[in-house]
Amino acid sequence: MTKSGKRVAWVTGGGSGIGEAGALALAADGWAVVVSGRRKDALDGVVAAISRNGGIAEAIALDVANADAVQKAADDIVARHGRIDLLVNSAGINVPKRRWDDMTLEGWNQLVEINLNGVLYCMRAVLPTMRAQKDGCIINISSWAGRHVSKMPGPAYTTTKHAVLALTHSFNMDECVNGLRACCLMPGEVATPILSRRPVVPSAEEQAKMLQPEDLGRTIAFVASLPPRVCVNEILISPTWNRSFIQTPANRD
Repeated sequence: MTKSGKRVAWVTGGGSGIGEAGALALAADGWAVVVSGRRKDALDGVVAAISRNGGIAEAIALDVANADAVQKAADDIVARHGRIDLLVNSAGINVPKRRWDDMTLEGWNQLVEINLNGVLYCMRAVLPTMRAQKDGCIINISSWAGRHVSKMPGPAYTTTKHAVLALTHSFNMDECVNGLRACCLMPGEVATPILSRRPVVPSAEEQAKMLQPEDLGRTIAFVASLPPRVCVNEILISPTWNRSFIQTPANRD
């Protein structure tokens, strides 16, 4: 909590899935939330839901793969609110063609631009403000695939999510002296819309056993609620019924 009582969070990929759940949980905890993403209609829905519950939220249409647009978004947030206390990097994708025998360079580059470069662009964009505040928290949404290599997510997704873990730790090494901290959140399977892009889409029964977006929303809000002296460097979290431990037709594809 700042001296003025105002806390400002920027959530990328905030129109659905983990980003949406994080925005809702943060708003419920009293944060002023800015959600960004490529689909303005989805963002407006999240803002409306927060507003109906008495929260403060606004939306910015943004493609995190565009470094100039990311910087402008950060500058606009600071101009309107005077600060950025929390960045949640939740924007991310995968592609259906994800094996070595069918992957394309276009697909690889798309994942690198959004899943890795987009994270870096946003971190760099908020860094001057957080340094000036001598306070700030970043939560980077990686994946179980950021720690454990398996066939199902594919080489591009797995590589970018491993890189996000390394990026998070390197940030803490340099910026801890400025009072800044970053957490790499690595969830196992979460029942979000990204599952529809898998070669084999999990059944409704299987998705019900997965982590749910609100589970990650609560985790994000917990990390964000801790005092500035606390750095949660990483969280590896999975459903109890973890399909990476249980061989099924869907997780072999």
